[in-house]
Amino acid sequence: MSSQTHLHDSEPSAPLTYFVDGMDCASCVAKVERMVDTLPGTDGVRTSFTKQTLTLQLDEAQTPRATLEKNLKALGYTPSLVQPAAPTPLANHDHAGHAHEIAPAGTPWYRTGQGRLVVTSGILLLTAWLFGFIEPRFATAGYIAATLLGVWPLAKKAVASARLGDPFSINMLVSLAAIGAVAIGEAPEGAVVVFFFAIGELLEGVAAGKARAGIQALAALAPKTALLVEGTGTREVPADTLQVGQTVQVNPGARVPADGTILRGTSSLDDSPVTGESAPVTKSAGDTVFAGSINTDGTLTIQVDKAASDNTIARIIHLVEEAESSKAPTARFIDRFSRWYTPGVVLVSALVALVPPLAFGGAWHDWLYKGISLLLIGCPCALVLSVPASITSALSAGTRHGLLIKGGGALETIGSVKTVAFDKTGTLTAGKPNVTDVLAQGIDRAEVLRLAAAVESGSSHPLAKAITRAAQASQLVVPPATDAQALPGKGATAMVEGRLLSVTSPRHAATLTTLTVDLNRAVTTFEEQGRTAVVLLDGQTPLGVIAIRDEPRPDARTGLAQLHALGVKTIMLTGDNARTGQAIARDLGLDVQAELLPEDKLRLIAELKAQGGVAMVGDGINDAPALAQADVGIAMGGGTDVALETADAALLRERVTGVADLVTLSRATMGNIKVNIAFALGLKAIFLVTTLLGYTNLWMAILADTGATALVTANALRLLRWKGQTDATHTPSIPASRVA
Repeated sequence: MSSQTHLHDSEPSAPLTYFVDGMDCASCVAKVERMVDTLPGTDGVRTSFTKQTLTLQLDEAQTPRATLEKNLKALGYTPSLVQPAAPTPLANHDHAGHAHEIAPAGTPWYRTGQGRLVVTSGILLLTAWLFGFIEPRFATAGYIAATLLGVWPLAKKAVASARLGDPFSINMLVSLAAIGAVAIGEAPEGAVVVFFFAIGELLEGVAAGKARAGIQALAALAPKTALLVEGTGTREVPADTLQVGQTVQVNPGARVPADGTILRGTSSLDDSPVTGESAPVTKSAGDTVFAGSINTDGTLTIQVDKAASDNTIARIIHLVEEAESSKAPTARFIDRFSRWYTPGVVLVSALVALVPPLAFGGAWHDWLYKGISLLLIGCPCALVLSVPASITSALSAGTRHGLLIKGGGALETIGSVKTVAFDKTGTLTAGKPNVTDVLAQGIDRAEVLRLAAAVESGSSHPLAKAITRAAQASQLVVPPATDAQALPGKGATAMVEGRLLSVTSPRHAATLTTLTVDLNRAVTTFEEQGRTAVVLLDGQTPLGVIAIRDEPRPDARTGLAQLHALGVKTIMLTGDNARTGQAIARDLGLDVQAELLPEDKLRLIAELKAQGGVAMVGDGINDAPALAQADVGIAMGGGTDVALETADAALLRERVTGVADLVTLSRATMGNIKVNIAFALGLKAIFLVTTLLGYTNLWMAILADTGATALVTANALRLLRWKGQTDATHTPSIPASRVA
């Protein structure tokens, strides 16, 4: 979201990031965004109520920084500029006058600012009620005091919102209703109105805090210190000072301080705080580890691969922040609807209050009372909360189970896709292929493996790594290669010992030369067995064939079966040969399109999109374009950085069953949202009729609004208890389909 006036004719300014104390709920974020939208010279606006931050580019020639800060304060927030090098605060800062301030973990609700307001208003209300039995005049004064105490902060923010371009805010509706009640001699009901509204605001703040708690806990996972290995000893240093390439020691029971690779040692690691993987995983030299994982039983020496700002935890938090700023289509529709709905409520209330007395001689008190009641019934609190509360809860639940979703739009779309397309290597298969056979022609088998390893020595492709690992296992001396070149979808070439060697697919090799009958027969046999065959060429002379097998992931068949049970079609898109693709697809039970170049995958994704929504799942070696082309791109967690950046969602557990979990979570979320919207609008429709018929009084009207807000929020929070299908087989849980 950005304002209609953008930066132009000058160099873009550096982004400003503010910690906005008090901006900790979905409606707060919407209020701040609407205000910023009215300021000229703003661009690149991003908000996060998880971290309470506002980031934007600001042309201070059009809007001075002081003006932005003044407007934020007028809305009831306390902004403080965060320097680029400083961490974004997640803790509470003292401030006053806002309904949902974030309190330190464990703070009782009655010690928060909003809690104190509720308690004080409640005491005044109770005192006034008791005085009603002794002296009615004192009771009236008490009700008026309770009303004014509760309405004062609301009125201040309502005036500020009106001045900044949002005259029909929720605060304005409640303020008008409460003051109107006092004006027509209904001070007791006015006091009840602001008291119930304060309770609703308190409940909203508590609920928002619960939805945020998982992400805030994630930020605290990484340990503050690390044991840096220096010479023969270790030295304790701050974990955020670790640099790539340094070596750290992790003792049993300690948390891993950085993303890295194990150099020495073997241990079971509990990755559940990061990936949601419930069972500890045994890792040893060469395996990767995540910052925040718990080392359970062995001492490990680890090489740091990523700085603190780029580790897995930091990236998860960054993805969640992106998710918050990416609204679902339903949320955008509700935002647009509420901008017309609220003024409509004010207009209808005014007509109900004025037309009957003026045109038909109705009693002023009765119709003013009904008009004020309609103001409260029309408050869009529950409606505005219905979508973001559900989305936030779902994103938090997904993150806890290793499902990273970049935004409400992606979350909404995943559940509606008709087809899921899978890459093969590293996605349906484990991505750790091994050489099974080497067939030579005219030279020794070891020589075929040695030369092929030289050609593939600089490649990160799983098949290339399988060949180089096999050469290392055979203790072959691999010669250096020069002028190495990758041929996407075909193979690789390089100059080795003065010869131009190629390792290519049999299909590509057939365009360069003619393979012998024996080599062709071997290739056919290997492929029918589900293995991938590659040909080693010296110029146009075939030197041999290498067979490589990449086993399917243990959960691949189960994950595909779960998708089929959900009514989702599955297809495998692979650059491998048709026989190998068909052998693996037949074993797993899905359709296949094989021998595809990257551009072929894009064409097929476009065709599948035309037949209904399509999601693409890949590990990113050659999948980034297809992930971007699909309605929803899903990256396996161990994939490349470019895949994680391109994709709309990521599976940290690297399980195929995670795709079905994404679909289930999406459908549960959309069902939850539909129930929320129907409940919010349905309850208002009922009370609209009862008010016009004279059956509803003011306190019932505000109770309907507060009650709807509380119930919508509580229903959204049920998504926090969501568990994937895989988890549900181990732990009793509410079935996702039952989360409404």
